[in-house]
Amino acid sequence: MRRFTSFLILLFAVVVPATAETNALPLTLHDAEELALKVHPRITIAELRALVAKESDIEARSPFFPSLTGNATVVGTDGDNNRVAAGGLNNPIIYDRGAFGLTVNWQVFDFGRTWNLLESARLHARAAQKNVEATRAQILLLVDFAYFSSLQAKAVRQVAEQTVNTRQLLRDQVALLAANRLKSELDVSFAETALAEASVLMSRAENDEKAAQSRLAALLGDREGYVRLLADEPPPAVLADEVHLFIAAALANRPEVARLSLERDAAKKFADAERALHYPVISAIGVGGLLPEHNSKLPDNYLAAGLNLSLPIFNGWQFESRRKAALLKSRVAAEELRGEEEIIISDVRVAWLNARNAAERVGLTEKLFQTASRSFELAEARYKAGISSLAELTQSQLNKTTAEVALATARYEQLIQRAVLDFQTGHKAGSQMAK
Repeated sequence: MRRFTSFLILLFAVVVPATAETNALPLTLHDAEELALKVHPRITIAELRALVAKESDIEARSPFFPSLTGNATVVGTDGDNNRVAAGGLNNPIIYDRGAFGLTVNWQVFDFGRTWNLLESARLHARAAQKNVEATRAQILLLVDFAYFSSLQAKAVRQVAEQTVNTRQLLRDQVALLAANRLKSELDVSFAETALAEASVLMSRAENDEKAAQSRLAALLGDREGYVRLLADEPPPAVLADEVHLFIAAALANRPEVARLSLERDAAKKFADAERALHYPVISAIGVGGLLPEHNSKLPDNYLAAGLNLSLPIFNGWQFESRRKAALLKSRVAAEELRGEEEIIISDVRVAWLNARNAAERVGLTEKLFQTASRSFELAEARYKAGISSLAELTQSQLNKTTAEVALATARYEQLIQRAVLDFQTGHKAGSQMAK
């Protein structure tokens, strides 16, 4: 009884994991995208840079608040009437004393310089957030490409595997007929050559599938290169004929356009802030403190407040140079935005043309495969009837294999090109940020 129980436990331990692995759910494209967005370091880097830019916003806002400084001073002299006689125009008297107090500085008005610096920092922070969106869209495109490439390589490998099995069977049949002197050794040579070609195709297809799986695994943070079972994706919807709709969507949705637009506006605000360097700055100053060690020549406490107006008169044209440099940088940002829009318009047109062509190739390769299949069936029947050579049969079989590989490639190329078009129009970035 104990042996039977142990046998059942061992059988359960072996069968259950195998069954669980067999019934493992395939990885969908959506799951792959979500996983990549969580683990890819480029996204983390972009998010950290956005946080750095947000801290710059707080730094630029700080002049709106008063600064409070605590002071503690202890002074000892070698006499009661010490004066500073050199190094200045005044001659302050120095007394033995110990004191502590507070100093308050508050910039009251600077003709909008601080406000423009704050607006520039806020725009930079928003631009950094748009860079996060752009990075996410780029990672999603890489995941889509690797995912569909893996499915494409798998489909080609299955065609190659089927071709090897078919040609192996043909070679065995021809070899048997040749042994019975019903076929020549030349036919056997043709069959073995065809089998070798199929084996080469199989080897290349297996390597391509492993390479595609490795690229996908790297994007998903898997350093072991674990081969995953992938869920197939349905063909995309019919593509609209109006390319201008895709261009308009790209200019409205691409985070790169929004980022450069914000950078342009930030540069303008910074140029306005640099122009305000020529204007005066009004500051409020307040001091107060106590002298716990009494000195007969000094009061036991002090308190004072005042306003200060600082007016720049001449500093070697430094402020003027800074203003001109800021204006030039503003123009550079505007031109970068215009240049990026031109590139995006061109990329969208090319992506739209490629997507349309990929859809057309699916229909064309389906017709090619059907024609090649009928030709192979006819050649096979002619060869069995003894009215054609093996060379004709292997050539028709090669044509069928080539057409089948082209069909498998075209189906997933259509999905790849549609993913590229979605990226170029900002569809992926918009859909992910909306979640």
